[in-house]
Amino acid sequence: MKDWDAIVTAALALPGVEQGTSYGKPAVKMRGKMLAATTAPADDSFVLAVTLDDKDVLIEHDPATFWQTPHYDGWPAVLVRYGTPATDRIATLLARAWWDRATVAQRKAYGPRP
Repeated sequence: MKDWDAIVTAALALPGVEQGTSYGKPAVKMRGKMLAATTAPADDSFVLAVTLDDKDVLIEHDPATFWQTPHYDGWPAVLVRYGTPATDRIATLLARAWWDRATVAQRKAYGPRP
């Protein structure tokens, strides 16, 4: 994903996602919970909600895209750099974050967890 606008476009394609804020900065949310936000400590990155297990694997296998600071250690989110070739992976992770926050009915309509 090249920039925040690309993240917003991908997120808003998912049912029930809305633009909002997180700590006063732009974010996309599902049912009031953050999927992604511009609260990263670097302008070239954004924050993406992920499971802790996914986070460890992402950082280990693609540190050019996924990273963290001590502030995010132990928190279910990863920092993601814009403009890397991991566009499809980021879109899948965004859909997974949506699915984790969706209602049972929304999950049934969507299908299995991405």
